[in-house]
Amino acid sequence: MTLTELRYIVTLAQEQHFGRAADRCHVSQPTLSIAVKKLEEELNVSIFERSKTRVSPTPLGDTIIQQAQKVLEEAAAIKDIASSGKNQLTSPFHIGAIFTIGPYLFPRLIPELQRQAPQMPLYVEESYTATLRRRIRHGDLDAIVIALPFTEADVVTQPLYEEPFVVLMGKNHPLAGAKAIHPDELTQCNVLLLGEGHCFRDQVLEACPNLKPSLDDPRGNIRTAAEGSSLETLKYMVASGLGVTILPQSAAMIGHYSADDLLIKPFADPVPYRTVALAWRASFPRLQAIDVIRESIKHCKVGESFLTKA
Repeated sequence: MTLTELRYIVTLAQEQHFGRAADRCHVSQPTLSIAVKKLEEELNVSIFERSKTRVSPTPLGDTIIQQAQKVLEEAAAIKDIASSGKNQLTSPFHIGAIFTIGPYLFPRLIPELQRQAPQMPLYVEESYTATLRRRIRHGDLDAIVIALPFTEADVVTQPLYEEPFVVLMGKNHPLAGAKAIHPDELTQCNVLLLGEGHCFRDQVLEACPNLKPSLDDPRGNIRTAAEGSSLETLKYMVASGLGVTILPQSAAMIGHYSADDLLIKPFADPVPYRTVALAWRASFPRLQAIDVIRESIKHCKVGESFLTKA
């Protein structure tokens, strides 16, 4: 039994597909399949139930996979301990962020970190909260930047800044003359939102409950962008006259569209906002690196108001 084989079965349980699991593990499908079969023969149990369309853990296999996950996390902790004996600001640092934060934070964070810790290479990754949660538990990432609420066992979470939501609309929109927008005013608008699975979509619907679909109107007035879309896609859709959208403030000010065509409007009090936080494993020993990351993000001033074009 090897750590590699344990990583294979954990990944296969997550993907429930040999091809996708092999891709994530950077091996060929036959290599992964043979390794899983070898482990099953060694343990003399069936860890997975195989069908033509999917692979799923057996009841006993599920227990084995849970224990394998714990072993992998402990193995990652050993690497962390070894790293603590080195210069904490020279080893690479792997940081992840959700899709609605990464594109607007990383371009500011990277040059700022190069000034504060020039010898510490930074590797960045963008993904969904669920994926980042899993990758930090596995030790694939050293820290993640997410929106609260976020809880995970043995993971420390510290708020970084609060970021207000704003409304992006065309200059000829009926609400263009308003100084501030009340959520109820969006009821009659065609609101463009990210697809299911994006936590920012959920936060917007929580801040603007009038936009939530109802039994009488399952779709409501929400037009969801295509699956896998980004905030940048929503901005271009607004620029094309397809509706309005709600964005975190940092996302509203960056883009290739003309400022003459679009308007950024603040919400009326109480202004909806999100709290952005940094999370890392409680066992992660490079606290000096965490401090530098946190201080660099603070200097990026992402949470400060800059609605100069509203």
